[in-house]
Amino acid sequence: MVYKCMKIKTIFTTCLLLLVLSSGMSCASTKAGKNPETVAEAEKMRAKEKKKAAKDAKKFKKAAYKAHWDLQSKAAKKSIKRNKKRHRKNNDGKRIVP
Repeated sequence: MVYKCMKIKTIFTTCLLLLVLSSGMSCASTKAGKNPETVAEAEKMRAKEKKKAAKDAKKFKKAAYKAHWDLQSKAAKKSIKRNKKRHRKNNDGKRIVP
């Protein structure tokens, strides 16, 4: 009898705990201020996020490029610089993307 009562109490407590936790978390779509009301606002928001992601990616790429070349020897840097200059001269001054 005691075992049955404890089992029911445990199940009840667990269900109650899950109910409290699930009601405490609100859905992301119900948050005010996060969801745009019009399509234009949504597109503007997406463009802003895309621009920020592109900026972060560019910053990361630049840092990785700099870190790589900081590890290279002076002779290697000089060689690459000469090759870029030669390549630029052959392409009539067109810009080379690293």
